[in-house]
Amino acid sequence: MNELTRRDEMSLAGAALRGAPWKTAAITGAAASAASFVMAIIAGEASLTGPMSLGIGLFALISAIGAIRRPETGDRVTRQARLWALRHPWRFSLYPALGAATLMYPVQLILDGEGVFGAALDSLQGGVLIYLITALMALTFRGRGQRSLPHGR
Repeated sequence: MNELTRRDEMSLAGAALRGAPWKTAAITGAAASAASFVMAIIAGEASLTGPMSLGIGLFALISAIGAIRRPETGDRVTRQARLWALRHPWRFSLYPALGAATLMYPVQLILDGEGVFGAALDSLQGGVLIYLITALMALTFRGRGQRSLPHGR
Protein backbone atom coordinates (compact mmCIF):
# COMPACT_ATOMS: atom_id res chain seq x y z
CA MET A 1 0.00 0.00 0.00
CA ASN A 2 1.40 3.39 -0.97
CA GLU A 3 1.77 5.79 1.92
CA LEU A 4 1.33 9.48 1.25
CA THR A 5 3.95 11.96 2.35
CA ARG A 6 3.01 15.09 4.30
CA ARG A 7 3.54 17.04 1.09
CA ASP A 8 1.10 14.78 -0.78
CA GLU A 9 -1.45 15.15 2.01
CA MET A 10 -1.05 18.93 1.95
CA SER A 11 -1.62 18.92 -1.82
CA LEU A 12 -4.74 16.78 -1.43
CA ALA A 13 -6.08 19.00 1.34
CA GLY A 14 -5.45 22.06 -0.81
CA ALA A 15 -7.19 20.45 -3.77
CA ALA A 16 -10.14 19.49 -1.56
CA LEU A 17 -10.41 23.10 -0.47
CA ARG A 18 -10.60 24.28 -4.07
CA GLY A 19 -14.07 25.59 -4.61
CA ALA A 20 -14.70 26.12 -0.90
CA PRO A 21 -17.27 28.80 -0.08
CA TRP A 22 -14.58 31.46 0.49
CA LYS A 23 -16.90 34.43 0.10
CA THR A 24 -19.46 33.01 2.54
CA ALA A 25 -16.69 32.10 4.98
CA ALA A 26 -15.17 35.59 4.80
CA ILE A 27 -18.52 37.36 5.23
CA THR A 28 -19.50 35.11 8.14
CA GLY A 29 -16.13 35.51 9.85
CA ALA A 30 -16.20 39.29 9.44
CA ALA A 31 -19.80 39.56 10.65
CA ALA A 32 -19.11 37.38 13.68
CA SER A 33 -15.99 39.43 14.48
CA ALA A 34 -17.92 42.68 14.24
CA ALA A 35 -20.80 41.39 16.35
CA SER A 36 -18.43 39.99 18.95
CA PHE A 37 -16.51 43.28 19.11
CA VAL A 38 -19.73 45.26 19.59
CA MET A 39 -20.78 42.86 22.35
CA ALA A 40 -17.35 43.28 23.99
CA ILE A 41 -17.69 47.07 23.88
CA ILE A 42 -21.16 46.84 25.45
CA ALA A 43 -19.70 44.60 28.17
CA GLY A 44 -16.94 47.13 28.80
CA GLU A 45 -14.06 45.22 27.20
CA ALA A 46 -12.65 46.83 24.07
CA SER A 47 -10.35 43.97 23.05
CA LEU A 48 -9.97 42.97 19.41
CA THR A 49 -8.19 39.70 20.13
CA GLY A 50 -11.21 37.52 20.87
CA PRO A 51 -13.41 38.86 18.06
CA MET A 52 -10.63 38.55 15.48
CA SER A 53 -9.78 35.00 16.57
CA LEU A 54 -13.47 34.11 16.40
CA GLY A 55 -13.65 35.46 12.85
CA ILE A 56 -10.55 33.55 11.77
CA GLY A 57 -11.89 30.37 13.32
CA LEU A 58 -15.28 30.67 11.65
CA PHE A 59 -13.61 31.46 8.34
CA ALA A 60 -11.51 28.28 8.57
CA LEU A 61 -14.44 26.11 9.70
CA ILE A 62 -16.88 27.29 7.06
CA SER A 63 -14.38 27.03 4.23
CA ALA A 64 -13.18 23.55 5.26
CA ILE A 65 -16.60 22.10 5.99
CA GLY A 66 -18.14 23.76 2.95
CA ALA A 67 -15.46 22.25 0.73
CA ILE A 68 -16.18 18.65 1.73
CA ARG A 69 -19.91 19.02 2.25
CA ARG A 70 -20.67 17.97 -1.33
CA PRO A 71 -17.90 15.65 -2.54
CA GLU A 72 -19.61 14.97 -5.85
CA THR A 73 -19.24 18.56 -7.13
CA GLY A 74 -16.24 20.06 -8.87
CA ASP A 75 -13.80 18.72 -11.40
CA ARG A 76 -12.32 15.21 -11.23
CA VAL A 77 -9.25 16.21 -9.21
CA THR A 78 -11.33 18.18 -6.70
CA ARG A 79 -13.81 15.30 -6.29
CA GLN A 80 -11.01 12.80 -5.70
CA ALA A 81 -9.34 15.11 -3.19
CA ARG A 82 -12.63 15.62 -1.35
CA LEU A 83 -13.19 11.87 -1.23
CA TRP A 84 -9.69 11.49 0.22
CA ALA A 85 -10.59 14.12 2.81
CA LEU A 86 -13.72 12.19 3.77
CA ARG A 87 -11.77 8.93 4.03
CA HIS A 88 -9.08 10.62 6.14
CA PRO A 89 -10.94 13.30 8.15
CA TRP A 90 -8.29 13.60 10.86
CA ARG A 91 -5.50 14.17 8.35
CA PHE A 92 -7.53 16.62 6.26
CA SER A 93 -8.62 18.62 9.30
CA LEU A 94 -5.03 19.20 10.32
CA TYR A 95 -4.42 21.64 7.47
CA PRO A 96 -7.32 24.08 7.99
CA ALA A 97 -6.53 24.00 11.72
CA LEU A 98 -2.86 24.79 11.13
CA GLY A 99 -3.83 27.61 8.78
CA ALA A 100 -6.18 29.12 11.33
CA ALA A 101 -3.67 28.79 14.17
CA THR A 102 -1.05 30.46 11.98
CA LEU A 103 -3.39 33.37 11.32
CA MET A 104 -4.40 33.61 14.98
CA TYR A 105 -0.81 33.75 16.24
CA PRO A 106 0.06 37.29 15.11
CA VAL A 107 -3.34 38.53 16.30
CA GLN A 108 -2.66 37.06 19.73
CA LEU A 109 0.94 38.24 19.76
CA ILE A 110 0.34 41.83 18.70
CA LEU A 111 -3.07 42.63 20.17
CA ASP A 112 -3.14 40.53 23.33
CA GLY A 113 0.29 41.33 24.71
CA GLU A 114 0.72 37.97 26.44
CA GLY A 115 4.12 37.37 24.87
CA VAL A 116 5.42 34.81 22.45
CA PHE A 117 4.49 31.71 24.44
CA GLY A 118 1.11 32.95 25.61
CA ALA A 119 0.17 33.86 22.04
CA ALA A 120 1.37 30.46 20.81
CA LEU A 121 -0.71 28.66 23.44
CA ASP A 122 -3.83 30.70 22.66
CA SER A 123 -3.52 30.17 18.90
CA LEU A 124 -2.79 26.47 19.43
CA GLN A 125 -5.97 26.12 21.48
CA GLY A 126 -7.97 27.75 18.69
CA GLY A 127 -6.35 25.47 16.13
CA VAL A 128 -7.16 22.37 18.18
CA LEU A 129 -10.79 23.40 18.45
CA ILE A 130 -11.00 23.92 14.67
CA TYR A 131 -9.25 20.59 14.13
CA LEU A 132 -11.75 18.70 16.27
CA ILE A 133 -14.86 20.37 14.84
CA THR A 134 -13.71 19.96 11.24
CA ALA A 135 -12.78 16.31 11.73
CA LEU A 136 -16.07 15.48 13.46
CA MET A 137 -18.05 17.20 10.71
CA ALA A 138 -16.03 15.31 8.08
CA LEU A 139 -16.89 12.08 9.87
CA THR A 140 -20.59 12.93 9.64
CA PHE A 141 -20.21 13.64 5.91
CA ARG A 142 -18.35 10.38 5.34
CA GLY A 143 -21.50 8.61 4.16
CA ARG A 144 -21.83 11.11 1.33
CA GLY A 145 -18.37 10.18 0.17
CA GLN A 146 -19.19 6.48 0.23
CA ARG A 147 -22.15 7.03 -2.10
CA SER A 148 -19.88 8.91 -4.51
CA LEU A 149 -17.34 6.09 -4.79
CA PRO A 150 -17.65 3.70 -7.72
CA HIS A 151 -18.92 0.25 -6.78
CA GLY A 152 -16.28 -2.16 -5.60
CA ARG A 153 -14.02 0.41 -3.89
